[in-house]
Amino acid sequence: MIDPAVLQATMTELDQPSYRAAQVYQALTRGLATDFAEIGVLPRALRATLAERLEPLTLRPIETRATAAGDARKTLFETRDGHAVEAVLMVYRRRATVCVSSQVGCSVRCAFCASGARGLARSLSAEEMADQVLHFARELRGDGRAVTNVVFMGMGEPFHAYDETLRACRLLSDPEGFGLGARGLSISTAGVVPALRRFTAEQSQINLAVSLHAATDELRDRLVPLNRRYPLDALLAACADYVARRRRKLLFEYVVLAGVNDGDDQVRALAGRLRRPLYHLNLIAYNETSGEFARPRARELAALRDRLVAAGVSCTIRRSPGGEIEAACGQLAATRGARQV
Repeated sequence: MIDPAVLQATMTELDQPSYRAAQVYQALTRGLATDFAEIGVLPRALRATLAERLEPLTLRPIETRATAAGDARKTLFETRDGHAVEAVLMVYRRRATVCVSSQVGCSVRCAFCASGARGLARSLSAEEMADQVLHFARELRGDGRAVTNVVFMGMGEPFHAYDETLRACRLLSDPEGFGLGARGLSISTAGVVPALRRFTAEQSQINLAVSLHAATDELRDRLVPLNRRYPLDALLAACADYVARRRRKLLFEYVVLAGVNDGDDQVRALAGRLRRPLYHLNLIAYNETSGEFARPRARELAALRDRLVAAGVSCTIRRSPGGEIEAACGQLAATRGARQV
């Protein structure tokens, strides 16, 4: 991915007609080219000049793991400055979803998450975020399939990289480029309230998800330290404003930690906070990254869902392929001892 404005400026500097920028942009985003030499519509001399001035790839894949069933693949990438970031492809019968990282590491430091274990190195550029998607689009093309959804739910807090995350969304949904519909894009936040309110004011069809993980401040302070700055009342007030102004369904993500956030007190609190129109709760079984927390059994997860539904909460269990390939965000980078700080 190269921003079309950069391509246009480059062509102007090279005294090339403006349509050359569009040719390159479409070759990279629609044709999924990885090298200027592949763009046969360009004169050979221009291809060589562009190769000297620009780099079409911002990330280099260094390791890929796939499940035995083929329903999930995780790739570890290296950035140009030597950091490691991850992205996951999840393949369903009718969908192919890419889970994108927005930062190298994370400053939120959720207690159960591998991404924040080593802190934050830096945010990714929009091009680095988009290149994770284009990588898997190339792989899917060989299977006769295409990316249908992109979720910003990998390493990092997308709203701590707000401008670049939204720019990545614009690049991916650009009808002159990759052309993914905005409704196929979802951004997940751990609860950065000012950015959530800013997002509410955006004229966009991008979906929003909130990583909740606890329904009482006492427990959420422990699991999601960001809650100490933006407690649940402030977060859920912003969520209510989002739904009122946007009239869009709001998803809440809830990683279930056996014996920690699945008790009756949390069920009651969740019912009190989420029993509202257009609110939906996704339960996610924890992918174990350390010995502190445990993954719930399938029957325990189903029982929790049933208790929440009985309490009036719109709730489902999200199928999350990839446990065998360390698909939880930050797991593979941590295993490889990748530099994140």
